[in-house]
Amino acid sequence: MAKNQQEAIAQMRKSIEKLGSSAKKYGDATLLRFLIARSMDPMAAAKMFVEWQKWRDSFVPFGHIPANEVSDQLEARKVCLAGPTIDGHPILIVLASNHFPPKDFLQFKKFVVHLLDKTIASGVKESEVGDEKLVGVLDLQNISYRNIDARGLITGFQFLQAYYPERLAKLYMVNMPWIFVSVWNFVSRFLEKATLEKVVVVKNDEDRNDFVRAVGEANLPEEYGGKAKLVALQDVTINHWPLPVQA
Repeated sequence: MAKNQQEAIAQMRKSIEKLGSSAKKYGDATLLRFLIARSMDPMAAAKMFVEWQKWRDSFVPFGHIPANEVSDQLEARKVCLAGPTIDGHPILIVLASNHFPPKDFLQFKKFVVHLLDKTIASGVKESEVGDEKLVGVLDLQNISYRNIDARGLITGFQFLQAYYPERLAKLYMVNMPWIFVSVWNFVSRFLEKATLEKVVVVKNDEDRNDFVRAVGEANLPEEYGGKAKLVALQDVTINHWPLPVQA
């Protein structure tokens, strides 16, 4: 780790204490993600971290969202987990045609936390999380107007930006039909520049080949040009899930 990063982390830890909180149980890799998200400004990163702690304590008081709290969302089998990519990232795949705007939006928000936490845990090599990232695939094949949920998509991005800083490596949007173009133009207004720069719309064969090369054939499901099988999130067993510290 560079000297300037170490100094920024030390300043951030002091700023967190000044704000009445503590980061003693979190490693430098975790704090660095918040710093990067706030342009290496220790105080801004500290404020973001403390807000994240408050949110986590209130929304995820037991450290994780168990499957039985999001059973309706899981039953749709709309999220799959694959990977790792050639860079070692887990692959989170959302099948948009299996999603419908939720009647219980609180459960949906819990589901977002559940799927992000479990995906991140699948990429953790030791007991404590740090700088693990994920690659997302939003598959829009065969969607109809009934599947379109701008509010849900915005919520997912807002959670990533506010509570999972620097967790997203790339998001590939595949099989986008014309009916979704205007929706995406609207949703993208809610994305920070850094997040928007990580979104890749796969439009043609050349884009798809680039996508397969970037992710890697071995663990990419066959539906997207790889050699692996598509497996629903709830069918994946992770020995160290839930993690004792999830940040």
